[in-house]
Order: sequence, then structure tokens, then C-alpha cells
Amino acid sequence: MTPQEASAFAHDWVASWNAHDLDRIMEHYADELDFRSPIIQQLGADPTGVIRLKTELRAYFADALGRYPTLRFELEQVLPGVDSLVLYYQSINQLQAAEYMELDPAGRVRGVRAHYTRATPPSAN
Repeated sequence: MTPQEASAFAHDWVASWNAHDLDRIMEHYADELDFRSPIIQQLGADPTGVIRLKTELRAYFADALGRYPTLRFELEQVLPGVDSLVLYYQSINQLQAAEYMELDPAGRVRGVRAHYTRATPPSAN
């Protein structure tokens, strides 16, 4: 994945979330996937934190959008890889997020590993 492709994907992904456009969000994902996130557990979508079907992912995202009506992501960095990318962004509730996304040959997300931490100001050393 070129840096330009990764950047275009990331900016469209963030814009679709910030627009709360569920159909547009879902266009980024494959029908079968392996999506892992602690937020899945926190929202009660699945106790294992894993979603494997796009229909289940859509329900999870719809619930999240309903719970966070002012949801807005702020993209901070895009790291392109081989058929993958990492998005580093400001998420909900003052969380910093890093999502590793693996893409299928059609450029849709087939694997996600989401990681979160509280945003902290840089230390003055």
C-alpha cells in the first residue's frame, strides 16, 4: 500500500465516521472479517471482543453511533504497510486509538486490531 493510498483510505474512513454515515462506514469493510477491540467488550456487543461478520459489525457500529451522538475522530497519523495500515487517532472519551487494519485484494478491511489508551500530555523533560 502506497502512502498516498493509505492516506486516502484513512481520510475517507475518518470522514465517514465524522459524518455518522453508517452505510459509508460499512463500505470500508469486507463481508467476513476478524475485528478485535476492547470497546466491543465494553459496549456488550461480544464478551470475547471479536466480531467476524459484517452484519454484526454494522449492528455494533450503529449502537456506538447511538451511544456517542457527538462522536468525532481526529486523525493524527497514518502508517502504511503491505496490504495494511495503522491509523493513529483521537477517539471517543479522550482516548487515543491505534487501529491495525489488514486489507483484502479489493481494498476492504478484513482484519482489525484496535488499541486504546487515555490521552496524556507530553512530559516536560
